[in-house]
Amino acid sequence: MQVRQLQRVIQSIPTSDGGGVKLRRSLGQTGFTRLDPFLMLDEFSSENADDYIAGFPDHPHRGFETVTYMLDGHMLHQDHLGNKGDLKSGGAQWMTAGRGIIHSEMPQQESGRMRGFQLWINLPASEKMKPAAYLDIRPEEIPLVNLNNGGMVKIIAGTAILDGKTISGPIQGLSTAPLFMDVHLLAGESFTQLIAEGHNAFVYPYEGKVLVGPMAEQRLLEPQAVGVLTAGERVEVSAGDTAVAFLVLAARPLLEPIVQYGPFVMNTREEIEQAITDYQNGQLA
Repeated sequence: MQVRQLQRVIQSIPTSDGGGVKLRRSLGQTGFTRLDPFLMLDEFSSENADDYIAGFPDHPHRGFETVTYMLDGHMLHQDHLGNKGDLKSGGAQWMTAGRGIIHSEMPQQESGRMRGFQLWINLPASEKMKPAAYLDIRPEEIPLVNLNNGGMVKIIAGTAILDGKTISGPIQGLSTAPLFMDVHLLAGESFTQLIAEGHNAFVYPYEGKVLVGPMAEQRLLEPQAVGVLTAGERVEVSAGDTAVAFLVLAARPLLEPIVQYGPFVMNTREEIEQAITDYQNGQLA
């Protein structure tokens, strides 16, 4: 069984978005830093309210899915259709923008740590204009598996095989068949997971450095960087002399053209122009 190796490293860069929220962006800095079907990955982490308090006021989306995974903090989602969702520590929200949504994501705290991730996943052309949909996932709805080696894994999407047990996350049945795991390892421990052959995959360490690949060919991956993996059937990640935490993500590539204009991601320039017109005319959704 072929073990995936580290093929490419995309360093995150500091930036800001929304009302001025400070974050680090890895995937999605440019069109050359995507990994089909993953469009963008942002990490936000601060105990300084000035870095996040302005939040993300009303803004539109069309043509893809947004996934918000909160490690610490409290964020309120609201949209122009009247939907509301509370994102609290350990929870997630999977939003399918589809043909369009105008929403806001605003902090519900004035102090303390705000920490988490937002991931953008492309939709196939056949689904870009379907109605918007949401799944708000409470922390207790995300399976948490304690590994025999003392580590821990949370499965947000897809199905994992951990210590011989098959565990499924709350997100299933999507066209891109995403796998999304949050893995914590003790110093010196290792993690192995099957990845569907043909799916694109990456590792993102957010606490500590990790070693990626088969034992004889391991490469070091620094925190706050995307490690794009080669083709293969499984991933192997190890901790060095300190405990580590990292994301493992994989999904089926769409192999379709991408035309992006800010919060709109379609397949042609004409579709982007239509999205802009629809938004300006109040007909996005």
